[in-house]
Amino acid sequence: MIASEFDTGTIDAADRHEFCRELLYTVPAAPMELTGREPADFGMFQRDLHLGEVRVWNMALRPAVLRRTEALIDRADPGTYNLCLVQQGRMVNVQNAAEAAYGPGDLHAIDTSRPFELTAWNDAGPVVCTGVELPRHLLPLPRAHTDRLAGRRLAGREGIGGLLTGMLTGLTEEPGPYRGGDGPRLGTAVADLVAALFAQALEAEEALEPESRRRSLVLEVRDFVRRNLHDPDLSPGTIAAAHHISVGYLHRLFQEEGRTVAAWVRERRLERVRGLLADPALASVPIHRIAARCGFPQPEVFSRTFRRAYGQAPRDYRHGALHGAGTAPGRP
Repeated sequence: MIASEFDTGTIDAADRHEFCRELLYTVPAAPMELTGREPADFGMFQRDLHLGEVRVWNMALRPAVLRRTEALIDRADPGTYNLCLVQQGRMVNVQNAAEAAYGPGDLHAIDTSRPFELTAWNDAGPVVCTGVELPRHLLPLPRAHTDRLAGRRLAGREGIGGLLTGMLTGLTEEPGPYRGGDGPRLGTAVADLVAALFAQALEAEEALEPESRRRSLVLEVRDFVRRNLHDPDLSPGTIAAAHHISVGYLHRLFQEEGRTVAAWVRERRLERVRGLLADPALASVPIHRIAARCGFPQPEVFSRTFRRAYGQAPRDYRHGALHGAGTAPGRP
């Protein structure tokens, strides 16, 4: 992944607003005007992650008005959508002759090919937001459908919106140990979630291409499993029912991923147990209780499963992890 950062903290306070105004006006991709008052404490920070054709970003700025005019669109039109999540502060966007207000937890889409005016403010500090910019051609939905979403408020706390915002904030706040080739794959996953969110908002899921719909469904299923690993009754049947699909279709989804549903659930449970066993704060908690928290209610079955996966008994692994002895087991 290619990452870049911009921070006005290195610029004299008196020059920050004018510097950012000139910078935003002259960027080659989608130039904008920075207008409004010029607060003495103006500042701006932005981090970008470039995931192939997809850009995931995080921004913090003092009150500002950002405007994209017809003249600026004529100068440069990248043909992209920006989906923005407000984390702190408030925003008001005027686009398509409609005005909409957004607060923390709200998502909204901005079409860079259409004029807009975005006002951002926060009486308690900077406005903080995270988002994703992607080309329109990555969204397998008719342009007439996606155009209707410009400026519309979308839920970012639950369902597909919650899954998307969790991924965006995770990428920008804690990029993690990704390899160079992971960028395009992560970009595809982000684009699929954006497409699924747009389709859901438009009640047009049938307009999604089958492969994009399949990938977004797999991401939803995985998120559901991770949130319910503690449930000993978690099974292909309960997973399929929660997503309104047949057990057979669920199995086909995971066959295309190269493993069975049960195997993937077991791997996630074992990974969680292993992490908890290595946590010094839980050193006094009996192993069977930790296992039960992760969906292994039968100690004997858990012990055999753990030893088969890692080549060590749970007790031996915990001792080695907490005291620096032994060899770390491999992944299941």
